[in-house]
Amino acid sequence: MILQESRGWVSHDAIRDVAEVLGMTVEEVDGIATFYDLVFRSPVGKHVIMVCDSVSCWVMGEEKISDHLQKRLGVEPGGTTADGMFTLLPVGCLGACDRGPALMVDGEIVEDITPERADEIIARCRKESDAHTAHG
Repeated sequence: MILQESRGWVSHDAIRDVAEVLGMTVEEVDGIATFYDLVFRSPVGKHVIMVCDSVSCWVMGEEKISDHLQKRLGVEPGGTTADGMFTLLPVGCLGACDRGPALMVDGEIVEDITPERADEIIARCRKESDAHTAHG
């Protein structure tokens, strides 16, 4: 995860380097990296929105939230917005089954999502990015 934190994702070259340092094969490290939803094996946007599509969240309205986010962001699941700001990813379960539908946004689980709350999250991310750009 240190590689991902500094680079945003884990490239094949990074997998090869990790395998060498750990004395493992590239296939072993790649198998571990591709098993976990939180290890990004291709470039992602500045903000990653993971939509829980487990049965529990689906029953609680996940499809409505996923459809809303796709329309709002203009991307399909797995896609990144043209400006590189957001990546929308489905995820098997976030462990918030009693408070679904749930999202994980930049590593933070957000429960009881409605379309309005999803819009607030997008606006907050844009505002934080704008503030960071203005100061950095």
